[in-house]
Amino acid sequence: MSDTPGKQQNTAAFYGQAVASFAVAMAATAIGIYQLSADAWVRGFLAIAVLYLVTSSFTLAKVIRDRQEATAPASPYTPFEKP
Repeated sequence: MSDTPGKQQNTAAFYGQAVASFAVAMAATAIGIYQLSADAWVRGFLAIAVLYLVTSSFTLAKVIRDRQEATAPASPYTPFEKP
């Protein structure tokens, strides 16, 4: 048995929950902005701000993941190779 940790994989349920949560959050925000009793330019500004925040969050998550993968110690074994 090897003490070397392998790359952790997310389950399909976790992936589905993350996608569903993101979709619900975006839909709720869009409905909230649409129902807001303000001028169209205010609603438009808020919508653009939300889209900018979402794209920035995805970029930040990717940068953090890439940095962690670059500094993680390499496993001496590939996933299909037995020690």
